[in-house]
Amino acid sequence: MVPKSKIDAILSGYDPEDITLATMCSHSSLQIFHGARKLGFKTLGLTITHDTRYYDAFPLAKPDEIIKYKSFEDMESKVDDLIAKNVIIIPHGSFVEYMGSERFGDYPVPTYGNRAVLNWESDRDKQRKWITSAGVKMPQLFKDPREINEPVMVKYHGAKGGRGFFIAKDYPDFKQSIDNTQPYTIQEYCLGTRYYLHFFYSPFKTDGYRVKQGGSLELLSIDRRDESNIDELYKLGSIEDAKRYGMMPSFVVTGNVPVVIRESLLPKAFDMAEKIVNRSYDLFGGMWGPFCLETVVTDKLEFKVFEISTRIVAGTNPFISGSPYADLIYPGLSTGGRIGLELKNALKDGPFKDLMS
Repeated sequence: MVPKSKIDAILSGYDPEDITLATMCSHSSLQIFHGARKLGFKTLGLTITHDTRYYDAFPLAKPDEIIKYKSFEDMESKVDDLIAKNVIIIPHGSFVEYMGSERFGDYPVPTYGNRAVLNWESDRDKQRKWITSAGVKMPQLFKDPREINEPVMVKYHGAKGGRGFFIAKDYPDFKQSIDNTQPYTIQEYCLGTRYYLHFFYSPFKTDGYRVKQGGSLELLSIDRRDESNIDELYKLGSIEDAKRYGMMPSFVVTGNVPVVIRESLLPKAFDMAEKIVNRSYDLFGGMWGPFCLETVVTDKLEFKVFEISTRIVAGTNPFISGSPYADLIYPGLSTGGRIGLELKNALKDGPFKDLMS
């Protein structure tokens, strides 16, 4: 992990009046660039293999400049070019997944958020320790696949957009689908409604929903996920029927649907998020900025958190013009815009370096 002292030394040479926000051209980049420009920042797109012509179709979200690299090695060899532009990296799921959490952690360009959180997010065992030790419920864990005696969800480590995840009902079912070359986690399959809660924690905000650490917790939006092809397999009968025809269930996320939850669930949602934020300070020095609690709500109106994403998620993309929740705090502002607002306020009020790693 790049030392914080090195990042602080780089930031000390930045011109606070000429900051550029940069991210990889993928995932939630349209929203990040749009929000940054809305708050007065320059924007920079980074790409290796992605076609960026589609930005021409969205002029309000097109970055001011795009740098195309040959490889991640090429990108890593040219960090001085980004530092000369006073660049702050805004991480998102694809950025971290493509580059790898360890490699991203060593990338010596100032980055918004605490990079120490990546080790806890990408390792599902450590993630589970974090969430459960905060007092938040998670699905039951199966350590030995031979103990599977009910439907389970098998997930590989890292942010993969659902790729490779599968349901198994017993050990033979598990063996049929598992890729033993990747680390994985086996969880109880929770029957309920999936909700992805998009929170933002500001350690410096002094009003709103205050937490023990002294900052403020915000709920900016909620989504559900369209997944291919599991959402359509029911039309063919049972999953077993589909498998007989070589159609294996897949949970690859292809889109996001905006939702709101019943208001009586909001206190429970905030309680979970507050506990997880507080525990992050005990374990690795804190988590700030956007994060997402990926949950199931049962018919008993109980939440279970099956995963946490510790940066902006693509599920915030339906809310570029705000959401039913964000409009009650910052009318018309997206999560991308909220990041820009946090950085703008920090540049004005002084704790800018404290938000970087």
